[in-house]
Amino acid sequence: MTQRHRAAVLGSPIAHSLSPVLHRAAYAELGLGEWTYDRFEVDEAALPAFLDELDGSWAGLSLTMPLKRAVIPLLDEVSDTAAAVEAVNTVVFTEDGRRLGDNTDIPGIAAALRERGVTSTASAAVLGAGATASSALAALAGICTGEVTVYVRSEARAAEMREWGERLGVAVRTEDWARAAEALTAPLVVATTPAGATDALAEAVPDRPGALFDVLYEPWPTPLAAAWSARGGTVLGGLDLLVHQAVLQVERMTGRAKAPLAAMRAAGEAALAARA
Repeated sequence: MTQRHRAAVLGSPIAHSLSPVLHRAAYAELGLGEWTYDRFEVDEAALPAFLDELDGSWAGLSLTMPLKRAVIPLLDEVSDTAAAVEAVNTVVFTEDGRRLGDNTDIPGIAAALRERGVTSTASAAVLGAGATASSALAALAGICTGEVTVYVRSEARAAEMREWGERLGVAVRTEDWARAAEALTAPLVVATTPAGATDALAEAVPDRPGALFDVLYEPWPTPLAAAWSARGGTVLGGLDLLVHQAVLQVERMTGRAKAPLAAMRAAGEAALAARA
C-alpha cells in the first residue's frame, strides 16, 4: 500500500500563500521527514483534472480562493461544518480513495478567539460580506449571545448575509458600509475585507475598544489594527486564523493528535518578517 505523505495548497493566485511554511514547520517538529507540502496554481476549470490525476501518495489538500465552493461537487463527502457555509478549505483522502471535504476556518476562528480569552460576547460586528464573513458568522454562532451587525456595500450582499444568519442560527442585522464606523463600538469586531478597505476607519477607533479580529496578515498591522492596539484593545490578525486553521488541517491529514501550534506560528512570523 502506498504511504500517504504528500499535501499541497491549491488556488489562484497562490504564490503568496504561507501554508507551505506552516505545514512544513509542523512536519519538521513532528519528525515527519518523508512528508512534503507544495503549492499549485489551480483555478476552477483545472480543478477536476488536477484531482483526478492524484495518486495514492496524497494525504490531503488545502484550498483557497476560488476553489472553496467549486470543489464541493467533486467530493464524496462534506462535513456538516463545511456544508453550513458551502465552503471547503480542506480535503482529506482516505485509504480507499474517497475525498472528504471539511472547513477548518470556522473552528480556527473560534480557537484563535478562545486563545485570546474571547469565549463569549453579547454582540458583534462583521465588516464585509464575502466567504470569510460567512465563516465568521458560523464561528460567532457558538459564542455570540446577541445580535451580529454586518456592514456591507450592497443590498444584494446584505440579503445574502441575512440568509446566512438564518441558516446558521445567528441574529443578523445589516447596515450600509457608509455607517461602518459604528461597528467599532461593538465588543467584538471581525474585519473580513480586502487590504485597504478599512484604512479610513482607523481614525474612528473608540478610546476603549473591545476585541478586533482583522483577517488580513499582509501587510500587517493594518492601519485599523495599529490604531486599535494603540488604544489598548485586543487585536487578532490573519496569521492567528491561518495558524489555527492549519493546525487542524495538519491533524486531519497526518492523523497526529496534536499539531505544534507554537512552531507553526513562529515559522509564519519569520516568513512575514522576511517578506517585510
